[in-house]
Amino acid sequence: MRFVLVHGSWHDGSCWDGVAAHLRDAGHEVHAPTLPGNGADAKRDVTLDETCAAVTDLLVAADLRDVVLVGHSFGGLVVQKVALAVPDRLRRLVFHNAYVVEHGRSLFDHVPPSAAAAFGELAAPDGTLSLPFAFFRDALTNDADLATALAAFARMTPEPLARAAEPVDLIGFAELAVPRSYLHAVDDNVFPATEFSWHPGQSQRLGAFRLVQMPGGHEVLFTDPAGLATKLVEAGRD
Repeated sequence: MRFVLVHGSWHDGSCWDGVAAHLRDAGHEVHAPTLPGNGADAKRDVTLDETCAAVTDLLVAADLRDVVLVGHSFGGLVVQKVALAVPDRLRRLVFHNAYVVEHGRSLFDHVPPSAAAAFGELAAPDGTLSLPFAFFRDALTNDADLATALAAFARMTPEPLARAAEPVDLIGFAELAVPRSYLHAVDDNVFPATEFSWHPGQSQRLGAFRLVQMPGGHEVLFTDPAGLATKLVEAGRD
C-alpha cells in the first residue's frame, strides 16, 4: 500500500517515524509530510487552505495515486479537504482518532466548550498554543510510561490556533465515492467522555465506514507504533 500520513496539532511529520518504519518493513510506501505552521522552525501565521494545499501539492507533485490517506486528530480535517481536491488519487481515507468536521463549521466548533475555553486562556500573544505537560501526560499520553510521555512531549511545538477557528467549505465531501475507515484507539482520554467522543461522536459524520479499533490513547503512534501500523494496514486494505 501507499500511505500518506497527516499528523495532528502540535506534531510534525517526524512523529510518525516509528509507525512509518514498521509500515516500510512490511513493504509499504510511506510519506509523512510536516504541515505548514508545524515543526520547530515553522512560520505560525498560516491558513487552513495553505495547510491543506501542502498535502494536495505533495500528491500531485510526486504523482501519488492509489493513496491511503490517513489523518490523525486535526489531520482529519486536512484529509477531508484533500479528498475534495484530488479524490481520483485516493484509495481510502483513514481517520485515526480524528475530527470529522461538518460543512460550514470550524474544528473548534467540535471541541468541547470546557476545552475550548482552556485553550483560549493558554494561548500566547502570537496566537499559538503550547500544551502544558500535565495535560499532555494525563489526557494525551495516559497509556504511556513517564519516559515515553516525556520523549513525546519534547517533540511537540506551538500550534497555530487561527486555522482551527476557520469555517470550512466541505460541500461534496459526504457524496465522495472514496471509501473511508475510522481507526479508534479506545483508551483516548483527550476530552471528558461526558462531552466528547471520537467514536461515535466524530465518526458518525462519515456516512458508511469501516470501524477498526485498538487499545491505546491519543498518542498511540508513540506508545505502540507497531500496533498502530498493523491497524493502519487493516483500515486501509480493500
